[in-house]
Amino acid sequence: MSKPSPEVYEQGKGMDAHNKVMREIRGRKDATYDPTEPTRVWIDEDNTPDGVYQSLTIILNTGGCRWARAGGCTMCGYVAESVEGGSVSHDDLMTQVEACLDHEAENADEESGLVKIYTSGSFLDEREVPAETRRAIAETFGDRDRIVVESLPDFVSEAKVREFTEQGLETDVAVGLETATDRVRHDCVNKYFDFADFEDACTEAVAGGGGVKAYLLMKPAFLSESEAIADMKSSVRRCAAVEGCHTVSMNPTNVQKFTMVEQLYWSDGYRPPWLWSVAKVLEDTADEDVIVVSDPVGHGSARGAHNCGECDDRVQRAIKDFDLRQDPSVFEQVSCECERTWKTVVERETSYSMPLAR
Repeated sequence: MSKPSPEVYEQGKGMDAHNKVMREIRGRKDATYDPTEPTRVWIDEDNTPDGVYQSLTIILNTGGCRWARAGGCTMCGYVAESVEGGSVSHDDLMTQVEACLDHEAENADEESGLVKIYTSGSFLDEREVPAETRRAIAETFGDRDRIVVESLPDFVSEAKVREFTEQGLETDVAVGLETATDRVRHDCVNKYFDFADFEDACTEAVAGGGGVKAYLLMKPAFLSESEAIADMKSSVRRCAAVEGCHTVSMNPTNVQKFTMVEQLYWSDGYRPPWLWSVAKVLEDTADEDVIVVSDPVGHGSARGAHNCGECDDRVQRAIKDFDLRQDPSVFEQVSCECERTWKTVVERETSYSMPLAR
């Protein structure tokens, strides 16, 4: 398994040329953020191995992903929302958690059975979230049913997972795998680890009494629409075959600020995936022994997964319905003339002359 070290995050892993460009792009950011306020918090519903839960989703504002500070992933702009300086104190992080609990009390009729905690980096990286804070958060939510915590594979260990399972929490580690294809992950996403490292993280999570939720990226930079669809189908199936990985969340790429994807987008070198492509992957992998869900961020907008504009909301509702029921027949109930354009794009678009349509 890859080991976190300064060398891993600066040179020799990922593409150094990508990192250099992305450090320059991210250097244009001039916003600052309050370390006592979470980045985001909201109430939603999520499908889990134990059924559908009301969920409290928390994005803690930390010093940012360690890999992103070196340059990082081509599509990820979350580091631009991080607190300057690379670290946030235990007290400030717990103040953020209290703000999220206040939000839940004001906006939900009851406590959420599922809590999801993200940092836009690695919650299990002790440079982002101190061990003291991690244990305090485990105790804070010990009366809930289930918790999801986000991490790169490097930082997943049996001992850390057990801190949550020993509270009586069903515990899942959300790993940003992005794709099961190492070449795509390295060259298109600019992530440094291999699929074998993801498999090792699943082994650690299972040993700690937990499981894994794999996050996949639909249509990273430099892939055509057809390549992206094929890569996602293959990735879902490979994840389903890994012990401990019970859920796959497929995230269509959205164009975030201060990223290489945004630079390509403004140069007419990138179009986010079609919602029809998202539906196609969900429909064709519904028979796999794994929960597959998708929540297209910014759907219907030019910077998010979209179709023609007329059918976007209908297709999005079908995707959300599928997430909760895992029934592919929901996609038979939506149609639009733009499907013909999408099919033409899938047939004819190539990675060296894309995109064919905006």
